[in-house]
Amino acid sequence: MSSHLPNLSDFHLHPSIALVTGAAQGIGAVVAATLAGRGLTVAAADIDGASLCDMCASHDNLHPFVLDLRDAAAVVETVERAERELGAIDYLVNVAGVLYTGGAIDASDEDWMQSFAVNTHGVFFLTRAVARRMRERRRGAIVTVGSNAASTPRMGMAAYAASKAATAQYIRCLGLELAEYGIRCNLVSPGSTDTEMQRRYWRDGAGSAEQVIRGSLEKFRLGIPLRKLAQPEDIAQAVLFLLSDAAGHITMQDLVVDGGATLG
Repeated sequence: MSSHLPNLSDFHLHPSIALVTGAAQGIGAVVAATLAGRGLTVAAADIDGASLCDMCASHDNLHPFVLDLRDAAAVVETVERAERELGAIDYLVNVAGVLYTGGAIDASDEDWMQSFAVNTHGVFFLTRAVARRMRERRRGAIVTVGSNAASTPRMGMAAYAASKAATAQYIRCLGLELAEYGIRCNLVSPGSTDTEMQRRYWRDGAGSAEQVIRGSLEKFRLGIPLRKLAQPEDIAQAVLFLLSDAAGHITMQDLVVDGGATLG
């Protein structure tokens, strides 16, 4: 066996600028901190300014940018300011998302519209703004955190699943169009992950960690073969891999991180 195999435990990222959304808590906060710990300068974006500033105070490489992704003009302004203050964005990680629960025909107009406003339109606004600049420079990597619900039907999650599915297909199409410029676009699709969003979902009466791991025949939901929830760090490591040089020939792919819950 060759002694020159790469050390894949040390995914290499070029010292550069990364923009991470949903960075105030949960998966987004761990992704931002992970990239900052690798020496990247991170523009950490979130709508929750107070929590975002608290999170960014933990590391010199984290810089807070309060942003409502639903506002297309604000997105463009934020990208312009981030590049003006920090430098060219070479890595983009879309993590921000919202989860509204309810039956497919019981969801309110507001819940449906807000699901797409953040999970789909917000990703489009931001990715478009950043990718246009990446295309001019002919470099960059984009990872969008989706959900295994984008490909597997879930009861009580129609708006969330539909918005994530739309985003997944947008990212694949984007990756196809940007490939000739050397820009890679991939997805990481978590299953149930131990975050505040997940716990809020349970508080709304949608189960518990034990029930998710066990599965539910009544809800046509498989359990988790690995017998544990994902931690935000599990998702962050998948994002890190897809951004890194170790994934240099990977684009338009969806890395599912759900402990086998969708038997994929």
